[in-house]
Amino acid sequence: MTTDVGSRYARSAEFFERACGVLVGGVNSPVRAFKAVGGNPIFVERAKGATVYDVDGNEYVDLVGTWGPAIVGHAHPDVVSAVQKAATKGLSFGACCAAEAELAEIIVGVLPTAELVRFVNSGTEATMSAVRLARGATGRSKILKFVGCYHGHVDALLVAAGSGAATFGVPDSGGVPKEFAELTLLAPYNDLAAVESLMTKQGKDVAAILVEPIAGNMGFVPPSFGFLDGLRSLCDKHGSLLVFDEVMTGFRTAWGGYQNVCSVKPDLTCLGKVIGGGMPVAAYAGPKALMEQVSPLGPVYQAGTLSGNPLGMAAGVATLRICEEEGFYDDLAQKSKRLTEGILGAATGADVPLQSGFCGGMFGFALSNTPVRNFDDAQTCDHDGYARFFTAMLERGVWLPPSGYEAMFVSAAHDDAAIDKVIAAAGESFRSLAS
Repeated sequence: MTTDVGSRYARSAEFFERACGVLVGGVNSPVRAFKAVGGNPIFVERAKGATVYDVDGNEYVDLVGTWGPAIVGHAHPDVVSAVQKAATKGLSFGACCAAEAELAEIIVGVLPTAELVRFVNSGTEATMSAVRLARGATGRSKILKFVGCYHGHVDALLVAAGSGAATFGVPDSGGVPKEFAELTLLAPYNDLAAVESLMTKQGKDVAAILVEPIAGNMGFVPPSFGFLDGLRSLCDKHGSLLVFDEVMTGFRTAWGGYQNVCSVKPDLTCLGKVIGGGMPVAAYAGPKALMEQVSPLGPVYQAGTLSGNPLGMAAGVATLRICEEEGFYDDLAQKSKRLTEGILGAATGADVPLQSGFCGGMFGFALSNTPVRNFDDAQTCDHDGYARFFTAMLERGVWLPPSGYEAMFVSAAHDDAAIDKVIAAAGESFRSLAS
């Protein structure tokens, strides 16, 4: 993809050059740098409904949805109005506000094991705090996570697999002491036998098993039949806590989250993205017996100046009030179904191997001959092909994640015309790959 001055991306190129002088790599989050797909990043000027517009005036059907939060579409008038109304009263108080309780009541009312909520500002804060709470509640130091599942940039969670299929972690980032990573056990996603083996040997030291109920950072990878139930049983057997990272799936795959689809009840739930409606809002929640161990009621300390800020709470309440309307998630699932089936059909027509799936308003596809069940499978997909597909789709007005390891999202604002445009663009793009 060219972004030379004089091309359709000329102003983006100019902005990126400017940004590189003052921002690390010209970006504030690594995936935005387009390293996985080539070329320079596109700079977005505005977004409305299911469409994003770049600084050069190009418009795209958006399948990123600000990485999940834009479930009702960008700049929904009800959400914008709620934020504007809140902003006239002050952007932040560093004190309690009424909307905190209103948003928490919605969450408690729909998550099966949540009785108390603590709001934070990012998914990273939510998982970090849930892990600290799990350690404080159990008196144990180790956690178990799954290779390829991303839980934010917490030191102990930025780990990669060692030499074995299920083993201690080793640092996956500079600045992470190996001693931190050694407190994290790793197993392949969807490999219950590996988890059972680890828990048999070290379960007495494991404070929690932390899992994305649908993995969204190795593409779109749903849990195998019995996997989440098996984790619940192993936690019960060994006295460990089961923590669902529903930062991505929460209120996105279903009203409440994927736990209301699979009927497996976690001990703690991490939320983010949709519950803030596009504002920096996240949370962790659970039963009183656990959550009352968090300060100021208990010894597990966690605080935040901007936590529960009035703008974020207003955006979250307004968004969830729309999501709770009858038929909202059925309609969202139908959009995802039509979109994934259309993309799969376009790939089949071009003789391009493709795997796809969806749940609620979350979906994904992978350029692969075989289903993707874990991170090893995800690594074998045709990521070079995805990079070419990304560029071809961008040029045809479709905004995809700039990495083949990411899930995608639809919103209530995606109408038939938008979906038809994506499917048509996919057909042309797949044919360009095959030629």
